[in-house]
Amino acid sequence: MPQGPRRTAQSGFTLVELVTVLVLVGILAAVAMPRFATGGFDGRAYSDQVKGLMRYGQKIAIAQGRNVFVRLNDTSVALCYDAACNARVPPASGNNSGSRATLAACGNLTSWACEGLPNGVTMTPAASTFSFDATGAPFAQADAVNAVTSTFATLAISVTGGGTAYPITVNAATGYVN
Repeated sequence: MPQGPRRTAQSGFTLVELVTVLVLVGILAAVAMPRFATGGFDGRAYSDQVKGLMRYGQKIAIAQGRNVFVRLNDTSVALCYDAACNARVPPASGNNSGSRATLAACGNLTSWACEGLPNGVTMTPAASTFSFDATGAPFAQADAVNAVTSTFATLAISVTGGGTAYPITVNAATGYVN
């Protein structure tokens, strides 16, 4: 018996299916893309780095029985053994983050407890230097190195990124960094 032309099944997507998928992908992209903005993440991360470096500076001062200076400026936070930052504290892990901002702000040194301010992140106050003494107590930069009393007032720092401020405080009495 003769058979007619064979009909083969076609596979693929219809135009309606393709348009529906494109619309759904567009909606997902519009909702998900703002979550990939890094400003808020960078602000929180830098806030945590600043807290960690200050706590590390206090611990080094106590462990080594010497003053450790914390230098905050508009581009970085750094730890030094002297007010001029000529003698630098090595980082806890042997290297700092090595990010582009850190290398630019810290003189291309990765063997220094120093972190640069990422793009899109601000820190106020923009400049402050203080020290922790051998007992971990904070001292203002104007105080004598071995002073008995300190003029250090509780230091409030705000790191802002992605429109969110992350507060940091250094307690005047104990040096506790929160």
